[in-house]
Order: sequence, then structure tokens, then C-alpha cells
Amino acid sequence: MKQGAIFDMDGMLLDTERVYQENWVETAKKFGQTPYPEFPTAVSGTTGEGQRQIIHRYYPEVDAWAFQRDCISRVDGILNRRCAPEKPGAREILEFLRGKGVRTAVASSSGRERILSNLCQTGLENLFDAIVSGQEVAQGKPEPGIFLLAAERIGCAPGECYVFEDSVNGVRAGIAAGCVTVMVPDLVPPPEGLAISRVCASLHEARELIDKSLL
Repeated sequence: MKQGAIFDMDGMLLDTERVYQENWVETAKKFGQTPYPEFPTAVSGTTGEGQRQIIHRYYPEVDAWAFQRDCISRVDGILNRRCAPEKPGAREILEFLRGKGVRTAVASSSGRERILSNLCQTGLENLFDAIVSGQEVAQGKPEPGIFLLAAERIGCAPGECYVFEDSVNGVRAGIAAGCVTVMVPDLVPPPEGLAISRVCASLHEARELIDKSLL
């Protein structure tokens, strides 16, 4: 069993990734663009300048800053009105790991206020030793900085940390950070050719594998 565990939030701990994906499509329509089916997946898990570069690649005619702000504002409005449901097994694996003395962190591309609001709404905030947002690193996922910072904050070497991710960009970041990277697919299937430590159907399965020393 590893010393630390780092979790993505959207699509991993909370069922919010669908909200983002739907609103990327609505934002494209608002900006007079024909939505690209591949865009929501390409932008999933990203933040900041990296996210704007992806927006520009798919929609070069729009103001990427305005496009980005519009979608995030839409999602914030929705999540402020309703509590994001927990993903199956999220609370159980967090309580299990903390019971074993494993230090835990959230490393999400969302802003810190959004992370704290979501965790407080669901009552998960007390199950984490550290929170790292995409605003705190120079380059977001798929670059490894957010996971390296999370590992540092919980006092663990990256190689002694699990990373739990649902997005391809997040998986790439976890691998690049040198963490034991576990993908629990949400809306995106596992990619081929990436050295993922394990693909699990749910966090329930991941907890069982850790408990049996198989992960």
C-alpha cells in the first residue's frame, strides 16, 4: 500500500464531468460555432493557458478567454444551485485509505473556490489532507506539476502515491509525475498505448485491489 493517494475531482470523486462536457457544447453554440464532438474530451481535465490553446485549436475564430470564462461561469452557476452527486465508492475509498494511515489530496483543474464548494456541499472536505487547484501550477494537466505539488503537500514521494483519474489528460499527468496511476473511466474510455498502472471499473474495485495488496 502506498503512503499517499491523490484524487482528481470532476468525474472521479463527483459526477460533474458530464456538466462540463454539456456546457462546452452549449458555449460553442453561443459563440456561433458548430460543436466538434471531440472537443469536450480533448479539453477534459485541462486548465488555464493549456485549455485556451485547445479552444483555439478547435475554434480559432473565437476569443479563447471569453469562451473559457463563459463555460466555467455556466458550470459554476449550475453547481451552485445543486449539489454534485458523489461517484460510486468515493467516500468508501477515502475512509478506507485514511483508516490505513494513507495521506490524501485532491488535485483538480477546477479553481480552489469551486473545489472547496463542491467538497463542502458533499461533506467530503474533512477526508483530505491537502487541496491543490489548477490555479496553483504554471502548466495544467497533462503536465505533471499539479500531482507533484500535491505529493509534496502531503509529504510523500510521487512514486509512493496513487493517482486516481478519469480523463486522458489526467492519466498522462499522473504517469509523467511518476505516480501509480489508476484510471477509473467516466465518459472517456481507456486510451491505448499509455502505461496506466491499472484500469478499474469503479472506486469500489480500486479499494478492493488495494485491500488485497494487488495495487
